[in-house]
Amino acid sequence: MTKKRVAIIGAGPSGLAQLRAFQSAADKGEEIPEIVCFDKQDNWGGLWNYTWRTGLDENGEPVHCSMYRYLWSNGPKEGLEFADYSFEEHFGKQIASYPPRAVLFDYIEGRVKKAGVRDWIRFNSAVRWVNYNADTGMFTVTVHDHAKDHVYSEDFDHVICASGHFSTPNVPYYEGFESFNGRLVHAHDFRDAREFSGKDILVVGSSYSAEDIGSQCWKYGAKSITSCYRSAPMGFKWPDNWEEKPAMEKVDGNTVYFSDGTTRDVDAIILCTGYKHYFNFLPDDLRLKTANRLASADLYKGVVYVHNPKMFYLGMQDQWFTFNMFDAQAWWVRDAILGKIDLSKVSKDEMMADVKERETREEADDDVKYAIRYQADYIEELVAETDYPSFDIDGACQAFYEWKKHKAEDIMGFRNNRYKSVMTGTMAPVHHTPWKDALDDSMEVYLRN
Repeated sequence: MTKKRVAIIGAGPSGLAQLRAFQSAADKGEEIPEIVCFDKQDNWGGLWNYTWRTGLDENGEPVHCSMYRYLWSNGPKEGLEFADYSFEEHFGKQIASYPPRAVLFDYIEGRVKKAGVRDWIRFNSAVRWVNYNADTGMFTVTVHDHAKDHVYSEDFDHVICASGHFSTPNVPYYEGFESFNGRLVHAHDFRDAREFSGKDILVVGSSYSAEDIGSQCWKYGAKSITSCYRSAPMGFKWPDNWEEKPAMEKVDGNTVYFSDGTTRDVDAIILCTGYKHYFNFLPDDLRLKTANRLASADLYKGVVYVHNPKMFYLGMQDQWFTFNMFDAQAWWVRDAILGKIDLSKVSKDEMMADVKERETREEADDDVKYAIRYQADYIEELVAETDYPSFDIDGACQAFYEWKKHKAEDIMGFRNNRYKSVMTGTMAPVHHTPWKDALDDSMEVYLRN
């Protein structure tokens, strides 16, 4: 019997979780399919694989990375820790609760280095197209190998899309953008807050990227920050040089006009206006079309594409939990592919009913605490159906609840708090430098005692 073949698209946190899931089964002596992971970048990590580039990469591909130099985790690490690989195991000690980008990348990389799965990944390999043949029950994946400048196709029994949904920017247009006399950039292409030192900046949006990019610019010396919102303000106790305004209406030169009739002169506009689920390598019959929400459209159990259950998606939900949610999904998908979970016994109507139930339950309450618990329950559901190590999900929720409280109390100081690991029970230390004063975010400085 020919061995099954599985294609994984993307070697970011979701794709790496899937590799680790299959490797963990192989470690237990189980027979696993041939696994081929494709990533258009030259290294793993997805969004966490930082690059200074914007626009196009060295191969002419759209840059995947939306990270910037001084990004720190905006949520406690205790809510995203791997159940099978703690921060203490990786660093040899417990570390503070809000690591910067370089520290988190090192942690992600440490687990997959230990697992030895790098040989399963084909780097510099951009997936151009995926096609499904109903007669053969196989997917044909067409790939551009940039190292050889060669395009080829291979067949697979299953495809797992783990390419993420925070790399294709949603860019609105406002009257006057084409003649704005300053820097106009989407958050996707924001790289260094120092660029805006001494500047008056406008941050468009009221979600996490607006909050964090505005905070980074404040930290590194922006003269003033104005943020504007369409529906509701962020509502934090901002520093004296930060003001919230209602929706922007137009721009004239350097002057921005807002819906309340006020104006503001700015040197730069940063569009923190979100991202699109974008899969230009997939035909209509395989392509997920969903809003950024906790219950993604058309995904049974949040991972199985209901219109073709041989196709899976990872990490497509709006996220409170991240790394450990991707793990729970990856272990579940692995078991579906290995036949431990029999999808042939679930009808399409049953799958659609599952999607509808999740959507209805999500819409029952828009409170943040409800949303955190909703996603925690989802992770518990998947973990209970696989052999992924169980962990104190209630404890992780508690860390998130405290995080929200700390942000409300001090938006510029919440990263100075600490929480207890739900994996090891160890309390994180207080970081040696308050976040607003920690201008060097290198791993060496962060881990210094």
